[in-house]
Amino acid sequence: MRGGRNLNYGKQGERIISFDQGWRWYDLEAEGLEDSIFHKLRQDVPDTEEWLDIIPSVDTNYLSVRFPDGRNPIIFGSLVYSVEEEMQKIKDCVQIHFFVNQDRFITLNLDGHTRQRMHMHEKMKMLHDCKLPIEGMFVLIRTILHYIHVGMDRFENNLRKVEEMMKKHNKKHLMDQILTSRFELLYWSNLFIPFQEIVTAAQEAYLEKELENSVYFRRLVFRTERMNVLFRHYEKEIDTLISIDEAISAFRGNDIMKTLTIMTAIFTPATVIGAIWGMNFDFLPWVKTGITGFLIISAITIISTLAFYLWMNMKGWTGDLLQVDKKDSHL
Repeated sequence: MRGGRNLNYGKQGERIISFDQGWRWYDLEAEGLEDSIFHKLRQDVPDTEEWLDIIPSVDTNYLSVRFPDGRNPIIFGSLVYSVEEEMQKIKDCVQIHFFVNQDRFITLNLDGHTRQRMHMHEKMKMLHDCKLPIEGMFVLIRTILHYIHVGMDRFENNLRKVEEMMKKHNKKHLMDQILTSRFELLYWSNLFIPFQEIVTAAQEAYLEKELENSVYFRRLVFRTERMNVLFRHYEKEIDTLISIDEAISAFRGNDIMKTLTIMTAIFTPATVIGAIWGMNFDFLPWVKTGITGFLIISAITIISTLAFYLWMNMKGWTGDLLQVDKKDSHL
């Protein structure tokens, strides 16, 4: 690594990487706060006292900006993220703890995959060029954001499949798939929000003048803005799919009710005739005339039903509800 050197810190050999710009990255890993690493850390960096005290009670995202001496800021907190492309339970996600002051960037329990990426030559070269520890944090945050970006790419592929299915076959189970996509988008969005908060916290702590020339801060801002646009777009897209499904369901429901109403009206003469000649009287016309009476009543029923249908059709009350749909219709 150009311009940097590794030092041992504690029993487990966690690395402290010192850079030519005058700041250090403490890449620490420990199972409990009783580890000797933390005792030495409290002694070497007194500002970490509050951060280390808060860590045991934090099991989700946390972020704080402090000014211990009234001028120089420190940023510390915890970040929950996922290195998997698939949606999973929040409790199964990865959590890291971080601390940044004027000359140190400290990470605790960084996952192995991200640690490996951060120690690659490309990332190390970026860290070497960082003038402030907060810029090193920006490099790490942007690396972690890549996981969410990949997850969103997979989410987009699934969403396109749902849209294609809606176009070809709008069945009742499709709404379940749309809602599943909506919950998945909410999952990735909830993981993304803390990253936006970190960008805002950095602006609060260091102000624009100290960050305006930072390439790594600007890259992080552009990455978060790009992903934020994706989230807004997908949210509108899913809302549109839900609206389309609701419109199709309402249209079909109206068609069914109208068709049933028309069919009921068309067969009203037959219903009336059947009710009259079905009464239990002995002196009804054509009741005791054998097959002749049956034919006469049947003819009256058919003619009256057909006449009523033609009359409704002339009035334009049937519309195209009783016509057969085209084969290429998606409704």
